[in-house]
Amino acid sequence: MTRSFEIRPDLDEGIDRKVLSQLRNRFLTLNEGRIARANEGLSTRQQSVLALLPLFFHVNHPLLPGYVSGATPAGVSNYEPDAQALAEAQRLTRSFSYRPKRGSAPQPIHGIFLMGSLGTLAQADHSDMDVWICHDTLLPPEQVQELRKKCQALETWAATMGAEVHFFLIDPQRFVLGERDAQLSGEDCGTTQHYLLLDEFYRTAIWLAGRTPMWWLVPVYEESRYAEYTHTLLSKRFIRADEAIDLGNMSHIPPGEFIGAGLWQLFKGIESPYKSVLKLLLTEVYASEHPNVQCLSMRLKQQVFANRTDLDELDPYMMVYRRIEEYLLGRGETERLELVRRSLYLKVNKKLTGLPRQRTTSWQRQLLDKLAREWKWDERQLALLDSRSQWKVRQVASERRALVSELNYSYRFLTQFARNQNVISSINKRDLSVLGRRLYAAFERKAGKVEFVNPGIAPDLAEDTLTLVQSPNKLEPGKYQWGLYNGNLGIQEWEHFAPIKRSRELLELLAWCHRNNVIDSSTRLALHPGTSDLTEFELFNLQGALQQSLPMPLGVVSEEALLRPSVPTEILLLVNVGVDPLKHHKDLNILMTTERTDSLSYAGVRENLVLTLDQITLNSWNEVLVSRFDGPYALLDCLTELLNHLPDSQPRPVIRVRCFCHNRAPAIAQRVEELVNTAQLLLARRLNHRYLIQIEQKYHVLEMTPGQVTHVPLDKLPALYDYLGEELPDYSPIHLDPQALDDSDLSLIIPHGQPECIQVFYRISEPWADLYVLDEHNALWHQRLPWHDEPSLLMPIQRFLQSLMYRRGALLPLDNPMDPQVLETLYYRITPDGSARARRIEQRLAPVTRTDKPFYDVQAIVEEAAPGEVNVTLYCDGMEFSELEFGEQLFSIVARQILDRRSEPQRYRCYITDLDLSGVLTETRGQTILFLRYKAELEKSLNDAMDEA
Repeated sequence: MTRSFEIRPDLDEGIDRKVLSQLRNRFLTLNEGRIARANEGLSTRQQSVLALLPLFFHVNHPLLPGYVSGATPAGVSNYEPDAQALAEAQRLTRSFSYRPKRGSAPQPIHGIFLMGSLGTLAQADHSDMDVWICHDTLLPPEQVQELRKKCQALETWAATMGAEVHFFLIDPQRFVLGERDAQLSGEDCGTTQHYLLLDEFYRTAIWLAGRTPMWWLVPVYEESRYAEYTHTLLSKRFIRADEAIDLGNMSHIPPGEFIGAGLWQLFKGIESPYKSVLKLLLTEVYASEHPNVQCLSMRLKQQVFANRTDLDELDPYMMVYRRIEEYLLGRGETERLELVRRSLYLKVNKKLTGLPRQRTTSWQRQLLDKLAREWKWDERQLALLDSRSQWKVRQVASERRALVSELNYSYRFLTQFARNQNVISSINKRDLSVLGRRLYAAFERKAGKVEFVNPGIAPDLAEDTLTLVQSPNKLEPGKYQWGLYNGNLGIQEWEHFAPIKRSRELLELLAWCHRNNVIDSSTRLALHPGTSDLTEFELFNLQGALQQSLPMPLGVVSEEALLRPSVPTEILLLVNVGVDPLKHHKDLNILMTTERTDSLSYAGVRENLVLTLDQITLNSWNEVLVSRFDGPYALLDCLTELLNHLPDSQPRPVIRVRCFCHNRAPAIAQRVEELVNTAQLLLARRLNHRYLIQIEQKYHVLEMTPGQVTHVPLDKLPALYDYLGEELPDYSPIHLDPQALDDSDLSLIIPHGQPECIQVFYRISEPWADLYVLDEHNALWHQRLPWHDEPSLLMPIQRFLQSLMYRRGALLPLDNPMDPQVLETLYYRITPDGSARARRIEQRLAPVTRTDKPFYDVQAIVEEAAPGEVNVTLYCDGMEFSELEFGEQLFSIVARQILDRRSEPQRYRCYITDLDLSGVLTETRGQTILFLRYKAELEKSLNDAMDEA
């Protein structure tokens, strides 16, 4: 038995060459044990790769793998191949013979080290080999490039031998300064981790050939004087310069490195949490001790100096576990410790069940068994962990809670540490923000979000057989719920089992199954639809629609996407899920035989066949969201929400509409898709559009501005006229759904609207005529008048509009007489006459003023008398009549005045020919629709008074 004693080669007390040699030998003995353990887990061909690597860098022979050219640097410091390496080379190339180098041949390769999990408790069949090739700093760039090509060639050759090898070229002098090959920083989330990488190197690297690390020979208590100590070793020739390689010391770790390491491990932990838990906890341990950090590499060195070189206890993963265990026990956090133990056990992935414990032959199983006994794990616990590949939703959901809690705790710890140490730079502040959003997107619960329960916990959650049941909701009488159960359960059986998951709506449950791969192509699904109309055919097609629109697994979200608010990328609209629309209408027989096919105003009874919509959205943060719309405004509510969540910029999301209900499914889907596509196009034009839709016998308007979409429900046609006659701040085009207003004059008038003009439309239906005006903002005014002839119909409106334009023109500056405030008036006739459906619009010339028939000039001035009250003054052929003088009798007196002046015996309407509203307008100009509305009200009062006179 080797006696354990600590070596203390002090500067102050003198350094002994023999002691240094003993120290180096202790590290080499530990190294030999690790190489042996590494080879134990490798195949014969992989062992050959490991044995040959130093030889391939020592000689540059055209018959050996990796040869590039005669100029490739070769020669490993202090290396001579052993018999095993030469025998392996002979097996590869029989004509190869090794000739030792003579004299002072260059040896530009200073050291070869193996990194990674080889030789550790976590070594597995698929473990790769990360090899550091430390070369002479003085190598010119072209020779470094030659060496890089050799490494690439050797990687290719190793793959043919069943080994995955990655080479990293290290310039020791540059490395000490923190300058290293970019490839080495591929796993540090963009934030430098020089000292943490060095810590990992010193405690895990296996020396293969060349110079040994200078760091081995410096006592822990001299680490702070590392430069002075190593200078003494070299200058006083305690060691030769060609014996050691110096990669730096571990006397101080900047706090920013803990942020970088934690960020990267959290990023990886979102997809593979078990693999990250150990490294996250180690980062937490280190950060909690800052600035007096007890690195594991320093503990390793301390143990070797004390001649405690037990391979098991100095195994890199065992050291990580012991350090975390010490930390968590000191804090009393036993639940976190249990998670760490499970993570380590699953990381090692060597099952202990199925084998008698006394016959666990491999050293890894023996060590793992020792730990399991120490943790007091019973066979049931081990069996549960060993069956991880068969874990399904229940076990995964339970484990997810612990893992997500740990990841969120680590994020909060890192954020607080960064604040406390004042090390939040612009770089890691951005990284922290992005990472926070990653965690939020992956794990945060919110209304409508489909929870992802399997972030790398189990390989496959798909069930062989499931039962889907709709049943009454006992907590909410009159309502129903859906449940998903294991196995094929009969109509009475399912009540005796607990469901895997419950949901209020079917699509919420199906989307959850799809997101988590609980149902795949091989799953047999039994259906008990309850009171719904869901069929197996519809259920099959719903699953297919989810698979087409949201293919799994989802890709990694880019940082660019996370730096912006989430936006929809894929939207699936499912109409009438589990609902037969014809079955739910009272006039089923009419509906089944009708020739009218509009799904929103179906048949003579004009029924709406779109009863429910389920919207499944995948956004740019990979969140899957489900929302349901039903009730009288289901379609409009869905459209409003969908349009309000569309991104302002391109690209727009892919929107698919599907319907699989029992009756008229294709027509319903097509109708909804037309509405959605048109609404999207209108919104993309970034104008103040209004989209008019008719559902059953009612009208609905989607008001679209660049910032918001609002749904305005209207009743029948009178309410529509009131809406279309409202004032507008700017020109707002109206777009008609093709099926809306198909039996109204408005179906022709509305699409005809255009800005910067006044448009007058009329249609004759004796003894009446309908007069319509679209003003400069596309507001609509309508009046039904007695029909005599075109001039008597059009001249009054023409005179009124001419007076209005004259007033506006008078307010314009003289240097700009063509201002668009003075608008052109256009005239159109709607044909055919009568009450039949309007077919055409014909533009007409403006009516010509008839000088042979004088008109009676009636001017009105409206002024504000008090808030909410106005005074009216009328002028008839220049004579003033005001409310101030006549009060409530104003219109009666003016009516008698007009009748007295008429020579014709027949009664006919009186019209306002000019109107001034400057006394009630806040601005100098009012919208034309406002003048027309006042005109109509004044004319009604005046003509009612004439009828009573």
